[in-house]
Amino acid sequence: MSAGEQRGGVDLTNLDQPLSPDAGATKRDLVDYLDAVADRMVPGLAGRPLTVLRVLRGRAPFMQKNVPKYTPEWVRTVAIWAEASHREVHYPVCDDRRTLLWLANQRAVEYHPALGLADDIYRPTHLVLDLDPPAGGDFAAVVHVAHLVRQALEDSGLAGAVKTSGAKGIHVFVPIDDHAAVEDVAAATRALAARAEALDPASATTAFIVEDREGKVFVDATRAGGATVAAAYSPRLRPGTPVSFPLDWSDLDRVSPTDFTVHTAFDALAGRDPWADSMPAAQRLPSDLIEQGRTIPVARVAAMHEGKRRARARRAEKD
Repeated sequence: MSAGEQRGGVDLTNLDQPLSPDAGATKRDLVDYLDAVADRMVPGLAGRPLTVLRVLRGRAPFMQKNVPKYTPEWVRTVAIWAEASHREVHYPVCDDRRTLLWLANQRAVEYHPALGLADDIYRPTHLVLDLDPPAGGDFAAVVHVAHLVRQALEDSGLAGAVKTSGAKGIHVFVPIDDHAAVEDVAAATRALAARAEALDPASATTAFIVEDREGKVFVDATRAGGATVAAAYSPRLRPGTPVSFPLDWSDLDRVSPTDFTVHTAFDALAGRDPWADSMPAAQRLPSDLIEQGRTIPVARVAAMHEGKRRARARRAEKD
C-alpha cells in the first residue's frame, strides 16, 4: 500500500508515520484498529459531543473540543455554550464509521464522549465511577476495589459494566433512566463511592486530595454533569498504545491493562462486543442512595475549601 489511500470515502495520509516515540504504533495501525472496531465503538460515541486527544508531529498532544475550520460538511457538529470560556464550542459528533476514520486521519488517538447526549449534555445517561491506583500501585489493587464497587451496586439494587481505562485504572458504567436530575445523579455517584469505601476502607478511598489517599485506590465520583470519559474501545496515548477494553466482571482478576493494545484488542474480542453484551438496561436510581449522596459534600468544592484552610494554617505556623 502507498502512504496515502482512501477508505470509506476518507482520504488517508502519512499512514506509516509513528504516532509518538513510545507508541509502538503508526498512524496506519491506529486507522486499521479503529476501522476494525468501528461497529462496536461508534454506538458509544453516537449522539454525544466528542472531545479527542490529538497528537500532531512536532507538537505536544492536545485535547480538542472545537472542530477545525477545515472539517468536512458531512461531519456532524453540535454547538454548545461553554460558560467557563464564554464562547460557543462546536463539538464533533461521531455517528458513523466515516467520521471515525476522518478523526483517525487527524491523528485523534483518544475519544472522550460526553456522558450526556448532544440535546442535553448535562443529563448523563450513565453513572460512572473511575478507579485510580496510587502512584506505583498495581492493577490487582484496582481490581479489588472494582469488586467492592460491584458489591455496593448490588447492595443498592443496581448493576454495571466494567472496562479498563486504557491507563492503569478501571471504569464502572451504570446505565440510568432519565428520572433523576443531574444533581441527583451526582449525589448517587458520591453515595456509591462512599458505600464502596465503607466495605474496605483500608483499600479504597474517596479522598479527593492526593496527599490524603494514603496509598489507597481512589474511587472518583466526580464524573457527572458535563463530564467526559474515555470511550470503550478507545486507544490511549500511552507507551504501546493500549485501549480501554470492556471485560466480564469474572475476567478482571485474569488480565492486565497492557494485554489490550491497538495490535491485540481486536483479536481479543473474538467476534464479541463485550460492552454491548455486558451493559445492563437503564435503571432507576434508588431514592435512599440519592438522599445519602446529598449529605456528602461535592469533592472538588470540599477540596478547594480544605486547601484554603491548610494554606491558612501553614501561614499561621510561619507567623
